[in-house]
Amino acid sequence: MITHGKPPTIGPALDRLEKVASEAGVELLLPDEEVEKHGVGEPEPDLTGADIAVVLGGDGTMLRALARFLGTEIPVVGVNFGRVGFLASIQPNELESGLARVFSGDYRIVQLSTLEVDADGAHAAAVNDVVVLSSIRGRMVELAWALGGEDLGVQPCDGMISATPSGSTAYNLSNGGPVLVRGLDAMAVTFIAPHSLHARPMVVPRGLDLEIRNRTPDVSASVLVDGHALAEVTTGAPITIRLGEQSSLLATLPEATFFRRYRETFAS
Repeated sequence: MITHGKPPTIGPALDRLEKVASEAGVELLLPDEEVEKHGVGEPEPDLTGADIAVVLGGDGTMLRALARFLGTEIPVVGVNFGRVGFLASIQPNELESGLARVFSGDYRIVQLSTLEVDADGAHAAAVNDVVVLSSIRGRMVELAWALGGEDLGVQPCDGMISATPSGSTAYNLSNGGPVLVRGLDAMAVTFIAPHSLHARPMVVPRGLDLEIRNRTPDVSASVLVDGHALAEVTTGAPITIRLGEQSSLLATLPEATFFRRYRETFAS
C-alpha cells in the first residue's frame, strides 16, 4: 500500500481499504514510511513477495509507486485521490467495489515504456518524462540536439521534454506535444517555448538515443526526472536520453481503457 504524502488527503480511505482487504482475505504489506505516516500496522521490509501495489493518491503518488516497483513483477493499481488521476482507474466512491474486483483478479496489466537518462555522471530512470530546461527562470538556453548520432542543430528555447507514452499526457501535452497511446514503444520530444517558427515535436522509436548539449555559455541546464532534480549541466556536457530496458506495470480495471480515461480527463 502506498498513499499520498499528506495523510489527511485520503481521509478514511485507509480504513476502507483495510476492510475490503480483510473481507477478501488479502494481507496488506505496509512499507516503513507508510507505517510511520499513518501510525498503523507493522513495517514490511521485504515487499518483493507482494502480488500488487495499491495506491491511494494522485498521479504523483502513482509515479512514485511505479518507479519504486520498476524492474519487479509487481503491478500498481490506483484509487484517485488527486486532481487529475489519469493513471488511476478507480474513483474514491468506487473504492470498495473496484478493489474487491482487483483482489479477485479482475484487472489487466499494461506495460509502460520508461526512459533512461545519463547526465553529468548521474543516471536515472523515468516513468513519465525527462525535462531539460534553463536553470535561471526567464532566461533562454541554446540546446544542441541529435538523434541516433545525427545532428539536428541548435534551438534557443526554455527547454526540452522527452516523454514516455504515459508521460505524453502531462507536461508534454501542455506544451503542444503529441499524445502517445499506451503500448507504443516510443518517446515524444517537445521543445518548451522555442524561439522559432519551425520547431516541431517529434516521435522517436526505440534505438535512437537523444543527445542534448547546452550551448549557452553563462546559463546551466537543469535536468528533471519525473519532476525531481537530477543534475545541473554546464556548457558542452552531454545529456543522453533513451527508451529504457525495463517496463513499469500499471494495473487497471478492464473497462478503464486509455481512450476512456483520455475522454473522461481531457475531453470534458
